[in-house]
Amino acid sequence: MSDSPAGRLQTLFEGHRLTPTQRRIAHCMVRRAGDVPFLSSVELAELAGVSQPSVTRFAVALGFDGYPALRRHLREVAPPEPGAVEGEAEAFNEYQQAVLAEIDNLQHLAGLLADPAPVERAGRLLAGSRPLPVLGLRAASSQARGFAYFAAKVHPDVRLLDEGGSMLTDRIDAAVRAGATALLCFALPRHPREVVEALEYARAAGLAVVTVAESAFAPVAAHSDLLIPAAVGTGLAFDTACAPMMLGRVLLEAMADELPDAQARLEEFDAKAAARNLFVD
Repeated sequence: MSDSPAGRLQTLFEGHRLTPTQRRIAHCMVRRAGDVPFLSSVELAELAGVSQPSVTRFAVALGFDGYPALRRHLREVAPPEPGAVEGEAEAFNEYQQAVLAEIDNLQHLAGLLADPAPVERAGRLLAGSRPLPVLGLRAASSQARGFAYFAAKVHPDVRLLDEGGSMLTDRIDAAVRAGATALLCFALPRHPREVVEALEYARAAGLAVVTVAESAFAPVAAHSDLLIPAAVGTGLAFDTACAPMMLGRVLLEAMADELPDAQARLEEFDAKAAARNLFVD
């Protein structure tokens, strides 16, 4: 990814302390790496859902005199991919554009997975943790629940943490006492303060935190030992999360590869399901 326009953009942003609004702009630019060198500050602001002055302040925060200077730099370091057709999205309605944006997110994830090392490392961490707490609140709760449902078929002790409140740290403590060594977190915008605080607490308690978030600039990044980004779609009134869900399944695969009895557990489940006539098919 470092040789792609998105990878070069991400390198440009690394090392800068960005505000939440600036992280949103950076995330938008990475997602639209092929288009952004040709966007005006007004167009970029509209795509990122921020004000035009915020885009100007973002450029200054990166060390440029203003947005025009940043855009000139982007044309040098992040030119459009070959075959990109300017304005081609205008032929589609808003629903189609939302679907196409999710396809772009999945393609971006596929490029990221060209280096399997981070996912393989995550699989080892998750497989080795007994129990394995899986955290996801609010918008991310469905991602956490889906992962926990399937993970329980191959992992001996998965603990879903999908509710906040004062009991959350108690449940993290209980997992640590039971022998947990890692925690998996799904973190999607808008990020609940509780999630950031829970990850900070988990790391202080000795857990290695593996996080799936929408970008490397998410607020949870500072409290994660290993963050793997998967972009969310922002073209509809509510964000869509196809790429985070896919990444969750990839992590399941990597974890199962590290569990020597995973296949036996799956076969045992299938046999019991058949005996109970659990599924209509």
